[in-house]
Amino acid sequence: MQMIKFTLECSNDHVFESWFSSSAEYDRLAGEGYLSCPHCGDASVTKSLMAPNVRSTKGRETGSVEVAEVNSEPSGMPAAADQSPVAALPALPPQARQEFVRQLRELKKHVIANSENVGSRFAEEARAIHYGEKEARGIFGSAKPEEAIEMIEEGIEFLPLPDLPEEKN
Repeated sequence: MQMIKFTLECSNDHVFESWFSSSAEYDRLAGEGYLSCPHCGDASVTKSLMAPNVRSTKGRETGSVEVAEVNSEPSGMPAAADQSPVAALPALPPQARQEFVRQLRELKKHVIANSENVGSRFAEEARAIHYGEKEARGIFGSAKPEEAIEMIEEGIEFLPLPDLPEEKN
């Protein structure tokens, strides 16, 4: 299952991020009034301007997935509780929230089951794959905030795995 992250903004100028299964799902939830600002509860929420994520296929095999869990928040990295996909949805009806969390669990389970855990060597391994020094494969692990920023600047694609409610206990 693929997920898409949108940057959202309420009429009080609060900016936050949230994950959706598709653009159509965002439109449906927004149209039915299920979205609200996690900061002030304002139900007037719209998509904010976002930079596109252009994917390069140079040296990559179709279907490879590179994923990192980033433990801190360097300039916009989603690690703070108020920016996690789950925390950004406090106004969803309980049933919709449960379904969203279920889908996130499935996504994370799928990524972990189909990728190699490279632990703290994530940045090193991702670079080696990106520059064609190692075979393209799905990996996951952890990266320091400065490593994540450097990888972004180098054009290395990766996604943070979402924090789930049970992982916060």
